[in-house]
Amino acid sequence: MPPYGPVHRRVLVQSLKRAGFTGPYPGSNHSIMWKGTTLAIIPNPHRGDISVDLWKKVLKQAQISREEWEKL
Repeated sequence: MPPYGPVHRRVLVQSLKRAGFTGPYPGSNHSIMWKGTTLAIIPNPHRGDISVDLWKKVLKQAQISREEWEKL
């Protein structure tokens, strides 16, 4: 997986799928992905990469550590 840094939305979604999440499904304002009862809110598609701060929030919601991310 890419190093811990900015990442493209497509790469984030593919990595979450490898971690066992399903989706993305349309939500009210953003897309969501599920793994059992764990919910991860995915930012809408936009031009650039997802910033490190936003990316950290998504991983925290998904309950994925930095070490787990790098193993995906």
